[in-house]
Amino acid sequence: MSKVIEAVAVSLEYPIYSVKAQSLRNAVMNLAVGGTLLKNSSDIIFVKALNNVTFSLSEGDRLGIVGHNGAGKTTLLKVLAGVYEPTRGMLNLRGRISSMVDIGLGVDGNLTGRENIINMGRRRGFTTRQIVAKIPEIVEFSDLGQFIDLPFKTYSAGMSARLVFGVATCFEPDILLLDEWIGAGDSGFVEKAKAKMNDILAKSRVMVLATHNVDMIRDICNKILVLEHGNQLFFGDVADWDFAAKAPMQPKTSIAV
Repeated sequence: MSKVIEAVAVSLEYPIYSVKAQSLRNAVMNLAVGGTLLKNSSDIIFVKALNNVTFSLSEGDRLGIVGHNGAGKTTLLKVLAGVYEPTRGMLNLRGRISSMVDIGLGVDGNLTGRENIINMGRRRGFTTRQIVAKIPEIVEFSDLGQFIDLPFKTYSAGMSARLVFGVATCFEPDILLLDEWIGAGDSGFVEKAKAKMNDILAKSRVMVLATHNVDMIRDICNKILVLEHGNQLFFGDVADWDFAAKAPMQPKTSIAV
């Protein structure tokens, strides 16, 4: 089966500021920032946000990325989306990407929901004709009704999420990237989103989801990637990860008597 995503020893580092002026603050930040804080030979502090992350996904795979706040989940999604370029390692993605890493990315609060659908669709490489043909489907899925012609800035968080999700999924992307906010909506929307994602994956697509929602991972994911301070702790089948112990499941052994 062909690989849709291949990541080999992917690492990401970026500088922040000089240690000389901020040594105390650096010590405090080291407890909270995602990844690991390090210093190079020029006395520049930099964050190792991802360190040697390796995994591959084939058609139909649904990957759940888990880890504490700052573990590197969203950073990895942004690398996959092309927002960040890896410092080291190899990354190959085959197919059209639809990203929901940042719910506000490409959205203009002063434009209506309908106008934002066109903007978001264009950013994903579709023509105005293709987007306009999909607007009724997006409006129906998002349950916005007449609100679709009101400014986006008047929308609640749930309304915004439904609209952005509707745009991201209506064109059946090869690779769908979702950040953890998708699990924060009302229960009706979450169930609707699950059904939509399953429909996409039934058509041989790949999904990557960063979330704290263990039940969602169990329900819709077959693969899991566990991150801690930018380091990869585990990648494999969901069934092989013990959520309670936060460790790989140990194979059962039989004892001859």
